Amino acid sequence: MIDIMKELTAVHRETGPKMMPGGEGRTVKLRRSYDAAIEDVWDAITNPDRVKRWFLPLEGELRLGGHYQLKGNAGGKILRCEPPRLLEVTWSMASKDDENSKVFVQLSVGEDEQTILELEHAAIVPPGMWPEYGPGAVGVGWDLTLLGLVYELRSLFIEDKNAWGMTPEARQFITGSSVGWGAANQAAGASAADAQKAVENTTKFYAPDPTPAT
Repeated sequence: MIDIMKELTAVHRETGPKMMPGGEGRTVKLRRSYDAAIEDVWDAITNPDRVKRWFLPLEGELRLGGHYQLKGNAGGKILRCEPPRLLEVTWSMASKDDENSKVFVQLSVGEDEQTILELEHAAIVPPGMWPEYGPGAVGVGWDLTLLGLVYELRSLFIEDKNAWGMTPEARQFITGSSVGWGAANQAAGASAADAQKAVENTTKFYAPDPTPAT
């Protein structure tokens, strides 16, 4: 079983500005530990046979300088690949070589042989998106992704991810994640009112109210 509140509090969240080739961008940063060896975590995030179990089907020319594609989601170029510690890729729904959107993952060994995963997604945000949704727009998605990795590393299996997304547990996790990103947004300088507005909009996007039965 997964303790939703424990998994929510396991993640440290940060956000802030970052210069990108095309101008000023924004970052979301997540850090958490996993009770698994660093080699196992690396394999889980790079082995297509495993990635499809907890995230999405992964295909492409999976080598340094090659291109990857997550089915129905982002794709890009593999910029750095240093097993079992560093992975950096461009990340885009359109251009595979978009230098204005990058994901960087670093693994390290922590206490009791746990693996610490740090993920940063830096990108130039479309106009109007940040004031409306804040860092939760992508931060909640990455929280859900790192939760999926928990399931994989514990050899648990979600048969229907879409159905799971409608469960009370999923709604609890999404709501808690959105609130967490609201706190990170405020810590980065957003006003309490602006951060709360972004939390409400992000929560409605990821976990809309169930349609009443008719």
